[in-house]
Amino acid sequence: MKAWNGRFRTRLDPAALKFSSSLAVDKRLYKEDIEGSIAHVEMLARKGIIPTRDGRKIKRALRGIEREIGKGKFSLDAKMNNRERFVAEDVHMAIEKKLIEKVGEIGGKLHTARSRNDQIALDERLYLRRSISIVCGLILQFQKRILTEAERNIDVIMPGYTHLQHAQPILLAHHLLAYVSMVERDRERFIDCLRRVSRSPLGAGALAGTSFPIDRNMTARKLGFNAVLENSIDAVSDRDVQIEFLSACAMTMMHLSRFAEELILWSSHEWNFVEIGDAFTTGSSIMPQKKNPDIAELIRGKTGRVYGDLMALLTVMKGLPLAYNRDLQEDKEPLFDACDTVTDCLSMFSSMLKTTRFNARRFERMSDFLLATEVADYLVRKGLPFRKAHAIAGTIVRDCLAKNISLEELPLKSYQHYSKLFGKDLRQILNIRSSLLQKKSIGSTSPREVRKLLIRWKKTCDR
Repeated sequence: MKAWNGRFRTRLDPAALKFSSSLAVDKRLYKEDIEGSIAHVEMLARKGIIPTRDGRKIKRALRGIEREIGKGKFSLDAKMNNRERFVAEDVHMAIEKKLIEKVGEIGGKLHTARSRNDQIALDERLYLRRSISIVCGLILQFQKRILTEAERNIDVIMPGYTHLQHAQPILLAHHLLAYVSMVERDRERFIDCLRRVSRSPLGAGALAGTSFPIDRNMTARKLGFNAVLENSIDAVSDRDVQIEFLSACAMTMMHLSRFAEELILWSSHEWNFVEIGDAFTTGSSIMPQKKNPDIAELIRGKTGRVYGDLMALLTVMKGLPLAYNRDLQEDKEPLFDACDTVTDCLSMFSSMLKTTRFNARRFERMSDFLLATEVADYLVRKGLPFRKAHAIAGTIVRDCLAKNISLEELPLKSYQHYSKLFGKDLRQILNIRSSLLQKKSIGSTSPREVRKLLIRWKKTCDR
């Protein structure tokens, strides 16, 4: 017998029941569902809506059900056969059915002043709260791993790139710290999302609230929420915090994918900037020499599925009239998938980085023409307008390329052919390490700034 069967003369078609059941997906919310039910029944008993004795029995039974599920003694897998006509539509009804089996009819009192609409909205917010905590912890772990690599390679100079073309010399540590900053903003987005997650929908009922004298603030406090969602329609019909969470997941995956892309490029024979450890690479079934960056590629590839999860839920929500619609059942798969994917990828990336070694010699050999901007800046400091200095430096680079020599190899007399402003002090800026020391702006690639930032990030990540 279904919870709503009183209105109907015939049973739901078995195929329709199977099609509409969400138990296979939402069963992972059983802890959140029981946590919310315990807070609800405690409030019902405290307010005298149900007898205290009944409340205690229900609460005790719910804790027993939670233990049984955890130990595998009570399966939430939906089964349908000739003897078992009752198949739970969702995790809520599966637990309620088990509760009634344990304590009898008083188990049915649990659902007083509550709907599955506010129940699932609550469960998902409890799930989000836990998930955000886990994701933020993994981001912190990822940042610490990057900081370790940055500190290990603090003196390594590499070519900085724009348009995948050599641009200016930078410290490898400076490059790595860029990702620490990126994922820190991701962490901030999750934390900010948590502010809106931490509002309780419990007590909103189906959409209109309830005539029972419940105390929504009491259940919110018991569950650790900061406030209640004041409009009962809004409480059960929106999924904006889930979308916000998915958006933060998509942003995080985008940053992971960019870093993975660099490791994939850098590990190729042509670049030879890094070697990823054997434990996170694979070989070829036909080409014995191959060492493929499969884990980095999978992280890059899984970014697309998280983008898809975000678009799936946005599409579900875009045309729904208020209040609850069964379409909202489709919010769980993208939510769970995105959370699983981002946590797996953060954890895997941290482990992969631990085995990755950067090729300092190769980085430093790839330094041709990285000092062209320094040549232009030299002329600016001598009083030449930057645009004219830029043109002169560009002409020098063009001519050096034609002669197959570097800027460092070009004689001073040749420089003076382009401008009489070039003097003997030019050699000081044609040294890559010296050029890095000349950087003065906050957040630049100067060793001083990079070390200062590294120290600050280490303190921040030890919070």
